[in-house]
Amino acid sequence: MPWFTEGTCFLPVLLVISSSSTFIVDYVIALVRRDVDAIFPYISDTGTKPPESCVFGLMTSITAFAGLATMYARYKFLERLNEKIGQVPPTLNRSALAVGLIACFGMCMVATFQETVVAVVHDVGASTFFTCGMLYIVLQTIISFKAYPYATSKTVCWTRTILAVVAFVAVFPTIICWAFVKKNKLHWDPQDQVPCFHLYSIVSCQRPNMKLICFIVSCAWFLQDYVLHLISAVCEWTVAFSFVFFFLTYIREFKLFTLSVKAELQEHSQEY
Repeated sequence: MPWFTEGTCFLPVLLVISSSSTFIVDYVIALVRRDVDAIFPYISDTGTKPPESCVFGLMTSITAFAGLATMYARYKFLERLNEKIGQVPPTLNRSALAVGLIACFGMCMVATFQETVVAVVHDVGASTFFTCGMLYIVLQTIISFKAYPYATSKTVCWTRTILAVVAFVAVFPTIICWAFVKKNKLHWDPQDQVPCFHLYSIVSCQRPNMKLICFIVSCAWFLQDYVLHLISAVCEWTVAFSFVFFFLTYIREFKLFTLSVKAELQEHSQEY
């Protein structure tokens, strides 16, 4: 029997493959078509133009549903485990599931409303996904320590702690720096913007001795915007792959249980 068919470990395997493929495949397609820059574009930027936008929407939706199934399976596993050991508070388990489902809904919003079409809804969905996703892995890390040593190990617990800390630290620069970026665009090249700012300086500055100052301030303002974009994009990719590696730690635990669907027919009296 292949290892990925043991228990329900195919769920986190599917989630890890679909999520990482979404990020990497879209990036490669957009890079080959020169729709984005090679150095840390926003993840959403890689799925802005067709055909990568079509791939991005499809694979992100698949990832959202794989995440939903994985989170629900994890919730049921912990619920059953808690009946035996009683170490995981049911409220904490339910809270983690609720936060995780909200994160999946945010991912669906990102897949449905593209960045260049309905930017506000897309940004709300992305913010929801990253913040709730971060809260989910933090809560699951706490649950892992409470459930130890059942179905987990100290190595896994501390690995999840590291990933949760990385996501927690990186999610705030992702959102804050993005909020301060004045204009989002697909191609960032400071050298291409210098002549524009130089022309602006010549037009706007009346005094000859102020032209150099205006030029320096304008370039510094642009570089500040570029640096904010770069920090936000780097942290965004960091948070995204911290989620991927976190769900990778689920595989071993998901080998230990199975889920089944039970169908029950209800008797109904028929009137003739």
